[in-house]
Amino acid sequence: MKTLILLAITFMSITGFAQQKFYDFVVKDINGNDFAFSQLAGKKVMVVNTASKCGFTPQYEDLEKLYKQFGGKDFVIIGFPANNFMHQEPGTNEEIKAFCSLNYGVTFPMMSKISVKGDDIHPLYQWLTMKEKNGVADSKVGWNFQKYLIGKTGELEKVISSKTNPLDPEILQWIKN
Repeated sequence: MKTLILLAITFMSITGFAQQKFYDFVVKDINGNDFAFSQLAGKKVMVVNTASKCGFTPQYEDLEKLYKQFGGKDFVIIGFPANNFMHQEPGTNEEIKAFCSLNYGVTFPMMSKISVKGDDIHPLYQWLTMKEKNGVADSKVGWNFQKYLIGKTGELEKVISSKTNPLDPEILQWIKN
C-alpha cells in the first residue's frame, strides 16, 4: 500500500497534478503579518511589483483609482515592492508603507519587499513567471510595475507590461468581464 501511495505522489509531481496553485501562497504583508491568498478565491487579482524611485512610480495613483473603482468583492490589487531594477526600491517596509500612504493614499494591500527575479526570486514570482509552475506561460519581469492578472479561479490569465497604465482599456475590460 505504501508503494502505491509513493507511486501516486511521484506521478502527480511529474505530471504537474501536484503543482502549487495561486491560492496556496501565504506571503507577508507590509506589516509582517501573514496574508493568505486563499482569502482571494473567487476574485480577480492584479499582482504588481512596485518601486518608489522609478519613472513608473506615478502609476501608484492610477492603481489606487482602479482599486477604489473596482476593488472589493470581485477584484483586488496586491503590490509587491521589489528592489530588482537599478535599486529603485531601497527603503524598508516601514518607509515604503509611509511613502505609499503619504504620496499616493494607497489603500490596496501592499506586501513585504521581495525579489521578483534572479537567484533569490520569491516563490510567488517563480509561479508567475514559469510555465512549469503556473501551467500557462513563461514570462520575465522586465521592470517595475509589471502586472500579472489572475482570474477568479486562480489561473494566470495575462501579463501586462510596465509601460501599460493601470487604467488602460485592456485592463478595464479584463476586470469587467
